[in-house]
Amino acid sequence: MGAMLGPIVTVEEFYAHALAIEREAAERYEEFTTYFEDRGEDALAGLCRHLAELEGRHFNELMASCDNLELPAIANGDYRWLDGDSPEVPAREMLYRIATPRHLLEIALAAEWRAREFFVGIARTAPSVTVREMASVMAAEETEHVQWVREALAYHVASGAHWDELLAAGIGPGTVCPT
Repeated sequence: MGAMLGPIVTVEEFYAHALAIEREAAERYEEFTTYFEDRGEDALAGLCRHLAELEGRHFNELMASCDNLELPAIANGDYRWLDGDSPEVPAREMLYRIATPRHLLEIALAAEWRAREFFVGIARTAPSVTVREMASVMAAEETEHVQWVREALAYHVASGAHWDELLAAGIGPGTVCPT
């Protein structure tokens, strides 16, 4: 998971892939939000909404960074990842296995880890120094996301803390949990 079919060569190609990863992750978390809202699972819907917002902000930051570039139009099947979905996208079938916010955090952790590994791979294999540097920055950001989710998992009691209480305390995706 998160592996590449070949190296990312240009800055434009890098941005096209990075944007696809963030856009698809935000869209998937929005789908999860709707799914849980429709079922009255407010805590899970809220967690998904926060994850979608985090990914959406990241997407917007990337868009602003490359607004002066002409990005290649890459067909869904032509992206450099081995799986059908981008590395950061939680699998739709996992949606049906989520029973608690903790399960959702575990799925989010796996998705963030795959995204991190994807960017680490680019940082190691891209022929362009600029692309390698950009990928290293993205890998560091995904590492931060991994850490946030790990901290939330560590803080979250295995039997199930109330996610609403965590959010009210300022703890959640994009925040640092108390140690």
